[in-house]
This record gives sequence, structure tokens and C-alpha cells, in this order.
Amino acid sequence: MKQVVSTKEAPATIGPYSQAIAAAGLLFCSGQIGLDPVTAQLAEGLEAQVTQALRNLDGVLKAAGAGRSQVVKTTVFLAAMEDFAPMNEIYAGYFDEQPPARSTVAVRTLPKNALFEIEAIAQLRG
Repeated sequence: MKQVVSTKEAPATIGPYSQAIAAAGLLFCSGQIGLDPVTAQLAEGLEAQVTQALRNLDGVLKAAGAGRSQVVKTTVFLAAMEDFAPMNEIYAGYFDEQPPARSTVAVRTLPKNALFEIEAIAQLRG
């Protein structure tokens, strides 16, 4: 059985998908970009987008009763691999203890022409 997770602490979806799905003790979080959940405006610049996207992820995790420490895997998408080092510095501060497994992929284009997107899988407390 799966449960849809939704929160106003992250932007509304911009397509036919859920912010997250809880199933089999795991939380599958859809990709978050640096959209402000109140204004639906994309933050300006890489650092601001990474920070906002991670805040959005926090909101989704919280709505499911989870937190950063329960994230077991992330996938990061960058519009330019040259942004890896500054993104990685912010990411390291976000996941400062027992960081999850991660893949980082450079892509041609992201939704809303974002520079950064992150998706995550977390273990739910049972």
C-alpha cells in the first residue's frame, strides 16, 4: 500500500506526480528545485537554488515524519558540472553526519531552467 505525501512547505508539483510517496517503509521524494513554496519563484543563482531546494526537501521529509538523518540515497542533477564544487559544499553542510549514498548527474535542462535538482529516498521510522 502506498501513501501520497504532500505539504505546503515545498512547492506544489508542476506536473502529474506527487511530492513524495511512502511505501514499504520507505519515502520516495520527487525532485526538488529551488522554487519558493510561497511565491513559486525560482531562487536566483546556484547557491540560493541549492539552499532552497534542500529546504523544500526538508519540508517533504517533515510532512512524512522523517528527517535528514533518515535519507539513505539522493540523486543530484546539475545543469552544469562546473557547479559541482559549490553545490557539494552546501550539500556537505546539509548532510553533515552519515551522509547518504549519492549520484550526481549533469543534465542538459532542468524544469524551469533550474541549475540544481535533488531527489531522495528515506527510511521511515517504524
